[in-house]
Amino acid sequence: MEAKDRICVALDVPTVTKAVELAELLYPYVGWFKVGKAMQTPTVNARVFDALHDVGVRRIFSDNKHIDIPNTVRDAANGEVVNGASMFNVMAQGGSEMMMAAMEGTCAKAGELDVDRPKVVAVTLLTSINAEALAQELRVGMDPTEYVVHLAELAKYSGLDGVVASPLEVAAIREACGDDFLIITPGIRPVGADANDQQRLATPTVAVKNGSDILVIGRPIIGADDPVAAAQAIAKEIASV
Repeated sequence: MEAKDRICVALDVPTVTKAVELAELLYPYVGWFKVGKAMQTPTVNARVFDALHDVGVRRIFSDNKHIDIPNTVRDAANGEVVNGASMFNVMAQGGSEMMMAAMEGTCAKAGELDVDRPKVVAVTLLTSINAEALAQELRVGMDPTEYVVHLAELAKYSGLDGVVASPLEVAAIREACGDDFLIITPGIRPVGADANDQQRLATPTVAVKNGSDILVIGRPIIGADDPVAAAQAIAKEIASV
């Protein structure tokens, strides 16, 4: 995999127009774009996918973090296929039955439409949650790494392609789930970048060394004075690993 193909730019911007402007600027230099909840309302959802496809973007990671009863998530998975997502996520806390339903819905709709099946990955633990919040607020009696690995193994058991997890848990997931299990990593901050609301984060170099496949990077690229230069610098850093 080329270094640039490991970069997934988070299009966390308020309008479709701004998302398309960034995508047109950056798509020669990165592999993926993430479309999150800011633009995943019913009136905007399909429009942003169509707009990105129109400017040549093909690999879109739909970050809806689906969690609901299995039938509802199965229907949501159908919608992801129809919209043309290349990958989308569900919340692992929804359990194995829900995750299996997501994969079943994805496979059935992709087969019906005769298109490639999107990858389905499970979000383990949000990178804004630290060990204290996990123990005291969520009342989980495991440390973050132990809990994330448990959820990753549950996702693998459920037939999913991989997980979304912080860079601090990547090595443990890789050891537990093997080389063919996809690991998507948010919480990436190049040296010198602000942490913002992230708690469990690392540099691109550390994440790739630990075994991450795709790095989700938002503000350090889209908030830079020169987004292309920022993306190229990160790709260069990844290539050095």
